[in-house]
Amino acid sequence: MAFGGFDQRGASQPMSEINTTPLVDVMLVLLVIFIITAPLLTHSIKLDLPNAQASASADKPETVTLSIDASGAIYWNDVAVADEFVLAQRFAQAAARLPQPELHLRADRETRYQRIAEVMSAAQRAGIARIGFVTDPRDLKAPPGR
Repeated sequence: MAFGGFDQRGASQPMSEINTTPLVDVMLVLLVIFIITAPLLTHSIKLDLPNAQASASADKPETVTLSIDASGAIYWNDVAVADEFVLAQRFAQAAARLPQPELHLRADRETRYQRIAEVMSAAQRAGIARIGFVTDPRDLKAPPGR
């Protein structure tokens, strides 16, 4: 069995034997990893969980669509809101209902973010917990009619 060395007598030929040291090192590391993780995979806690039958809730929460156009005007379910005071009252009324309605916020692309943030802040102050953004799923880069 020839190992590499500094003795260069004779013709220089490449080493034709497989060096198994790196293979053994990797296998030992994997063995240690499996020895450590195997008990974790088999560890379980036996619990006798109770059985319960519940029907699906038929009460779907109401949705309130709040739209903001490019000029910053606000529409509550497609009806114009006069001012911030009326909007705050409607938020308070909606927050008091059970189940609390979901607020779907739709804003024009040209609406200033500041206006959207003010409306969201007012809704949060009134206690509205569920606010969602409604977007247009159409691809803007696709030509019309596609």
